[in-house]
Amino acid sequence: MRSFLTAAVLLGFVAPAWADCAPDRVELRGDWGSLQFSVELADTPEERAQGLMFRESMARGAGMLFIYEQPQHATFWMKNTLIPLDMIFVDAQGTVTRVHDNAVPGDLSTIDGGQGVLAVLEINGGLADRYGIGPGTQLRHPAFGTEAAWPCED
Repeated sequence: MRSFLTAAVLLGFVAPAWADCAPDRVELRGDWGSLQFSVELADTPEERAQGLMFRESMARGAGMLFIYEQPQHATFWMKNTLIPLDMIFVDAQGTVTRVHDNAVPGDLSTIDGGQGVLAVLEINGGLADRYGIGPGTQLRHPAFGTEAAWPCED
C-alpha cells in the first residue's frame, strides 16, 4: 500500500475506479496497486520510428505507447534518444511480459522485447522498478480489445 501511495503522490494523480479508457492514457495495475500515465501514441510506422528521439525531458507522469497492428517480435534501440527510459513490453491481452529498465541514452545495442508484443510503453528510466511494474502487471488502454486481461468498460 505504501508504494501505491508513493506512486500516486509522485505522479500527482491516481486512476479512479470509474475512469473510462482514453487513447491518451494508460492505466496499470498489479499487486502493488494501480497508477496511470498520460501517453502519446506511436501507432504508425513513422511515429514508431521517431519515438522519443531528441527529447530532452519527459514529465514523470508521461510516456509513449507504441502500438502494433498485430503481435510481433519487437526490438528497440536508443539511437538519438537523450533520456533514460524503461521499456515495458505488453502482449495482446494487455499483460506485461518484459521490462527493460533504464535503457541508456544513445546506446545502439538491441533491446529485445521478445515475441508476441502488441504494445510497448516507454516511461522515464527507473519508474518501473520504483512502482513495481513487472511481468504480470496489467495495462488497460483502448488498443486492447474486450478479450484483454483488464478490458475497458463501455
